[in-house]
Amino acid sequence: MARLFNVAVAGATGAVGNQMIACLEERAFPVKNLKLLATARTKGRKLRFMGEEVPVEELTEASFKGVEIGIFSAGGGTSQKFAPVAAREGCVVVDNSSAWRMDPDVPLVVPEVNPHAIAKYTNKGIIANPNCSTIQMVVALAPIHREVGIKRVVVSTYQAVSGTGKKAIDELYDQTKAIMNSVEPEKKVYPHRIAFNCLPHIDVFLENGYTKEEMKMVHETRKILEDDSIGITATTVRVPVFFSHSESVNVETRRPITPEEVRVLLENAPGVKVVDDPSENLYPMAIDAAGKDDTFVGRIRRDESVASGINLWVVSDNIRKGAATNAVQIAEILARDYLSD
Repeated sequence: MARLFNVAVAGATGAVGNQMIACLEERAFPVKNLKLLATARTKGRKLRFMGEEVPVEELTEASFKGVEIGIFSAGGGTSQKFAPVAAREGCVVVDNSSAWRMDPDVPLVVPEVNPHAIAKYTNKGIIANPNCSTIQMVVALAPIHREVGIKRVVVSTYQAVSGTGKKAIDELYDQTKAIMNSVEPEKKVYPHRIAFNCLPHIDVFLENGYTKEEMKMVHETRKILEDDSIGITATTVRVPVFFSHSESVNVETRRPITPEEVRVLLENAPGVKVVDDPSENLYPMAIDAAGKDDTFVGRIRRDESVASGINLWVVSDNIRKGAATNAVQIAEILARDYLSD
């Protein structure tokens, strides 16, 4: 009989935390006891897991006694405070925030790309889950990089409001309803109206003119692909879509590769589903990726402006593969390959 684990989900009442609980159940993770942790104001709320009502407990420094795996989606400040506390109790943390991603002692993992990096969890007892927009891009890029090497990437993202959280989902819904009823919409979450609009602004602006989200994609991609020589530039855009991020990815390879060869590579790549038949109007769309764990790739074509260029259109559910599912996949490998003895 497979070993069972005491698991905690920190940030359990949020959109990603809810999805983490669902993923643990859907994927039949070997849970012995599940502890749900959140802020004091949600203490006592009950969430369903495996047909049972599990009460939410307040996240404190005493929460991790006896817990073996902690899956965090509670924000960077909370992770900085509580992940080391959990690790000292012998709990291995899989953290979904940006707090630990660029720490050189913390592995940053996408299971389809660099599962071997999980072995470094022993450094601090923490494994970082990458940014949602980075995850789907590297799932598509990794097979190409392994085959012919990648010299440069230019990516523009079209990111769903769920990446900001439940309040942003509500704001898009409320603004859309208001506009359709000729009522002036309220702005609370974003600096400008998101309904029927696109905002080239995700996270804070930095001194170099890029946003923090854009630079996350640059630094995280290099770390995951283990190649600091790749040139990467990103423009991240918030669009009026509820779920699933879409990305236009332009890749300049070190050695020539044809679109047909790229298509075969991706068709055989783990976690990738190729949807690419323009003659039938088939290409990945946000509405089709929502609720699924695959990374969908289409519009595979040659970039005719450079000698070795390929264009891709990459779509994935940002709450599932971009956050919850990726974290649970990491935990699965951790449990199976490193903690089962």
